[in-house]
Amino acid sequence: MKLRSMIAAFLVLSFTPTALYAMEQSVGWHRREDTAALPITVFHSTQSANLPTAQTIFKGEWQFEISHRFQPPFSAGTDALWGLDGPIYNRLGLSYGVTDRIMLTVLRSNLDDNLEFGAKWRFREGHFKAVPYQLAVKGGLASNTSTGPSYGLGYRNREAQSYAQLILDALLAHKLALGVVTSYLNNAQIADTRTLNEVTVGLNTQLYLARMFSVFTEWNASKSYEGLRHDALSFGLEIETGGHFFKLMATNTDRPNPTQFLGGTPIAFTPHEWRFGFNLTRILRF
Repeated sequence: MKLRSMIAAFLVLSFTPTALYAMEQSVGWHRREDTAALPITVFHSTQSANLPTAQTIFKGEWQFEISHRFQPPFSAGTDALWGLDGPIYNRLGLSYGVTDRIMLTVLRSNLDDNLEFGAKWRFREGHFKAVPYQLAVKGGLASNTSTGPSYGLGYRNREAQSYAQLILDALLAHKLALGVVTSYLNNAQIADTRTLNEVTVGLNTQLYLARMFSVFTEWNASKSYEGLRHDALSFGLEIETGGHFFKLMATNTDRPNPTQFLGGTPIAFTPHEWRFGFNLTRILRF
């Protein structure tokens, strides 16, 4: 009797997990009512090299940024360690997600001590004929608190600048992100005694090669001003990991903040003039 009871218990224990697993598998096919739809994402980060994307950080998140633009070109060779051994223009930034769609940002560049307060609102996303897209607006107010002597007296009482941008992003074949950024810049040239306003059109692309790696390009078409005669172009590699976005780029602009970058660059986009730059952003959650 005891042996028969032990055999029965062994059979029950042996087959019960199999039965439970089969039951779990059968109900696993049914979609749960509370399954949330995945958010639409085109660009993974909030900016390209210099142009913004429509992406925003989530509510309660902070984003810290440090970016460098090296002034010597790659062509300087060993004398300037191929552009790395020389002065830089530095940009520091801190953003906060007010909501999942609205983020506030403060930026500072050591070029003219440009200090900016900005905001971005991602107001729409969806699909157009199966193509995911996002729409956002961005704007900012900046002050150049320490202009150099080369500006002369023309900049007096004209240190303030402002800008507004409309951003449209779309994703093709789940791998190629395209962005169009139309910008309005007030007081594009602080060294000019006239108030020069400008409308620019920027294009940026990003091809996602793997989970961590992608390549990007960027071009902002602007007017030609004295000392800022060329459009700003950049291309490079992005590494994405653990809340970090690390962009390495070749560029013809060393002007880091939006009101500086949008006005154009004095550097031609020829290989002899290419500079090295990088952006490093980190998402912080408390």
